[in-house]
Amino acid sequence: MTETLMIALAIVFVTAGVLALIANQFDLSPIPFYIIAGLIAGRFVTEAEIIVLAQWGIAFLVFAFAIRIDFSDFQTVLRDAEVAAATQLLVVGPIAFGIGYLFADLFQFTEPIRNAVYFASAVVLSSSLVGGVLLGTEIRQNLVHGRLASSIHFVDDLVAITLLLILSVEVVTADAIAAQIGYGVLFVVGGLLLYRHGFPLLVRLAAGDGELILIGSISILIAFLAAAEYIGLSIVVGAFAAGIAIRSDGTQSLEVQNGISSITDFFVAIFFVTVGALVSIPSLDVLLIGTALAAFVLFVNPIVHVLSFIYEGYDARTAFLAGSSLNQVSEFALIIAIQAWQMGTITDPLFDAIILAAAVTMLLSFLGQRTEDIVYNTVVARLFAGQRTRKVDEQSSVDDLDDHVIVVGYGRIGRQIVEVLETTETPYVVIENDPVLWDELDTECRNYVLGDALADYTWEKAQAADATLICSTVDHRPVSETVLNLDLSLDTHTHTDPDPDPDTILRSESTRDAQELLESGATHVAVPNVLAGDQLVGIVEDLAAEETTAAELESIQREYFQALERYGFATRDERV
Repeated sequence: MTETLMIALAIVFVTAGVLALIANQFDLSPIPFYIIAGLIAGRFVTEAEIIVLAQWGIAFLVFAFAIRIDFSDFQTVLRDAEVAAATQLLVVGPIAFGIGYLFADLFQFTEPIRNAVYFASAVVLSSSLVGGVLLGTEIRQNLVHGRLASSIHFVDDLVAITLLLILSVEVVTADAIAAQIGYGVLFVVGGLLLYRHGFPLLVRLAAGDGELILIGSISILIAFLAAAEYIGLSIVVGAFAAGIAIRSDGTQSLEVQNGISSITDFFVAIFFVTVGALVSIPSLDVLLIGTALAAFVLFVNPIVHVLSFIYEGYDARTAFLAGSSLNQVSEFALIIAIQAWQMGTITDPLFDAIILAAAVTMLLSFLGQRTEDIVYNTVVARLFAGQRTRKVDEQSSVDDLDDHVIVVGYGRIGRQIVEVLETTETPYVVIENDPVLWDELDTECRNYVLGDALADYTWEKAQAADATLICSTVDHRPVSETVLNLDLSLDTHTHTDPDPDPDTILRSESTRDAQELLESGATHVAVPNVLAGDQLVGIVEDLAAEETTAAELESIQREYFQALERYGFATRDERV
């Protein structure tokens, strides 16, 4: 590492550290502050140094994203994601190319066709990195819109790698393009072979030692990066293939992912700071091109995605949330632009405009996350009022019910509640939003609705107006508030005034939220930490009073965990 690069890193991280402390003080996401830190640090660091940092930052983050890819999670929504992604590429792509060509002609760019392709790639590709950060909770909770957005990111990344391979050819010929694509395919195939055979062998040789497995995973990354450099491919292609090679399932992968996650935070800071640092004071042509790029990414792309999802049968809220997480310039578009800048095939105004649009769209994505509900309720919900979604109807099974229990969430607690309701022959319906659980719902539950608990039609489908109890096992404040504010003004059967509102049992992780929910009308709010504490106190009292023995307590505990393992709960919890 050169002395100037070390100085650049020092400036970058001192600035980022100060602003990250400010963000933490006000409980805000640090990422917009990283971009602002880059705007400040960029005045003291050369563009060449920043580009080196950006390339390595993007490469590692692509590797970390590829590790998290779970192909089994994509299966249920991948077809719909492919349709949405293909629709956007086929509709927006040609229009963006045409606008890019007009800019190239207007400002007399050299190689207008190539620059138009760079413009179009910046428009149509969405950021898996930013989307992953924005949808962190949704992805962890396996919500439908999180899965849809992640699937589109995966499709976009494959398209981006193909474009990166094609556009890295200095002299465009059929043989050169075929060779680049062939090398790229070999890398991905190599990654998949390691995924199937190499990584399991690494786990066996390491005898399950998490540190050795992590070191082996990093070694795989270094080997792929070195191979990509040797062949002349972008290191991002090597990083993506290396990420695919690391298995994302099994308990061993958790240690790898935890180790990678701690390093990822470092490279996340590098990436967003370098994006800000590359932004320069825009000239009129840069401002015009950047505004057009941002308008496409912020408005046109989400509209196309939302309409596509609705056409596929999803409810308006799921379509809106999935589409609104795809409105930022992709890190792959940045690496394509950086590679083109190094090759001298992209004009400076277009390069600066792509960087400017990336910084603006990423900033607005995080700022806009706080206003999503307002935009949905004031605009989208009104446009699609009364919508009946085909997906909910096709993936639900509900008999004619009355005085039934609605169970929200089919995780460990939800399954235990359903088991009790089955035993007591109490009518019930389960509301679940994870499409991966559809088969289990169909075989294990008498009545179920696969839909978003924040959407009105899901509750109508579950016949909430006729329920006697709603029990939410989901620790998600918006879901709890939705349960408390349900519009039950009309009985679904008699079309007369309904019975009294159902009792509501909710879940919260904090006593403060629990008190607020109780004041808002909840019948009971379960706080797991409090319940666990009460249970522990009770166990201590029983042991002290000799009402139970240590052997009896151990036996009960073992039977409990064995039951969890039989139903697969332990494995599911470990993955979460």
